This record gives sequence, C-alpha cells and structure tokens, in this order.
Amino acid sequence: MTEKTNPSPAAIKAWARLMRVSRQLVERAEDALKDSSLPPLAWYDVLHELAEAGEGGLRPFQLIERTLFAQYNISRLLARLEADGLVEKLRVADDGRGQTIRITGKGREMRRRMWAVYGLSIAELVGARLSDDDLDTLSALLGRLRHPAALE
Repeated sequence: MTEKTNPSPAAIKAWARLMRVSRQLVERAEDALKDSSLPPLAWYDVLHELAEAGEGGLRPFQLIERTLFAQYNISRLLARLEADGLVEKLRVADDGRGQTIRITGKGREMRRRMWAVYGLSIAELVGARLSDDDLDTLSALLGRLRHPAALE
C-alpha cells in the first residue's frame, strides 16, 4: 500500500460509513441496556476487563490501555463503580500512591446481567444480519485497520 496525502473518494465513503454504523450500533446497544435499567456500556467494558484480569486486578493505567478511555474518564467511572460496590481499590504495597482495581462479586453479577442484554444486542444487530462468512470477512478487514501495537 502506498501512502497518500489525500483520501480517495472510496476511503472517505468507507470512513463515513464505518463511523456512522459504529455509532448507531453502540447507541442501539446502549438503548437496550437503558431499557433494561442497566448501566451504560462503559461500565460493562471496565467490568469485563477486570473480570478477565482475575483476582490480581488491574492498575488504572492498564484499564486505560485496554479500554481506551481517557484518564479523567476512567477515574470518574472507577469512583462510581466503587461507590456502587462493583469494584474495590487495593493499595499496591511497593507503590505508596499506586492502586489495583479488582472486580467484586457484585460487579461480576452486574457484568453477567449486562451481558445478557448486550450479547443479545450483538446477536440481533450484527449476528442476525450477516452470515458467518461475512462476519469473518468484516472482522479480518477491521483487523487490518488496527494499529500494529493495539490490543485485540
């Protein structure tokens, strides 16, 4: 692939469609969570990453890397999750200011409840509209757009 200074019309069309569809799908998943009286998708993302991390939890900077939230957003979100008893903050022994964030049992239950709605949204909004071959192709194409250092 050659580097271009100006995007082609095809690249502009693909970009615009990717942005619009992405926003619409996320909004519809958010609406499904809200209609079920569940927290927003950002909560699920953090709870998921913490559950995947296991009992050791994650440092806030690791959550920022894995979720791509800004530091100030993750700080506020973690404060809210902690106030609701979904996560706990633990001091790091060798780092006086450091913290590890760990999901609680209540947080695991909230994640499970959210996934029941979120997973159904994914099935309806994407899985029911594309064949498995289409989904594999889409996933491969989007994978090619990822930055090489990005996490999957």
